[in-house]
Amino acid sequence: MLSLYLTALKSLAVKETHRYLRIWVQTLVPPVITTSLYFIIFGNLIGGRIGDMAGFSYMEFIVPGLIMMSAITSSYSNVSSSFFSQKFQKNIEELLIAPVPTHIIIWGFVFGGLGRSILVSTLVTVISLFFVPLHVHSWLIIIMTLLMTAILFSLAGLLNGIFAQSFDDVSIVPTFVLQPLTYLGGVFYAISMLPPFWQAVSKINPIVYMISGFRYGFLGVMDVPIVISVSILVLFIAVLYGVCWHLIDKGRGLRS
Repeated sequence: MLSLYLTALKSLAVKETHRYLRIWVQTLVPPVITTSLYFIIFGNLIGGRIGDMAGFSYMEFIVPGLIMMSAITSSYSNVSSSFFSQKFQKNIEELLIAPVPTHIIIWGFVFGGLGRSILVSTLVTVISLFFVPLHVHSWLIIIMTLLMTAILFSLAGLLNGIFAQSFDDVSIVPTFVLQPLTYLGGVFYAISMLPPFWQAVSKINPIVYMISGFRYGFLGVMDVPIVISVSILVLFIAVLYGVCWHLIDKGRGLRS
């Protein structure tokens, strides 16, 4: 039985991987181009006037945030669009009636988002080397934060795909929720630069903890203690996983 489940998981993960690799011009190239523009505009043109931040050049300071921003967007959009497409085409119903546990279904989609997120993050990191030298304070923190963030937003994308009723619903959350939270999550500035009131408000944003932890892995500086960042990630992953499992297991909005 275990081998059957592993085969099902492998099939789902491979299918999701082939999906984004088959249309790599749409899934891998745009984030690389967009991030390169950020490097040029904010790093080279504006960064020289801003000066150093936390002992690093502005370009070096924003690199971890830009990598994390690409990882978040890639993992979320991959799973939300893939899951909704299968729901729209009624393919998801075949998966629901198959002798496959709900956990396998969830992880099959999550592995797809995780793979695309890691690939995009790697490409963006390589591009950043053309602009700044690579600083690494802790590979363990970098890998752990990246994997947990990609899993979290893959689950968030899955949740969006479950509730979405049209393709417009798939794009609403990234445009009006995810993108603003990312920009306000400390990608281009340190939270410590804000007045006390706005620092407190910023800490309501979960993305602050992810970017802070990821930046600590690269530069050794952080806005939030790394233990708190990891704890927030674990908490959100557990909550979203539980919600996704319940909805898929009950077939909410999936069975016609």
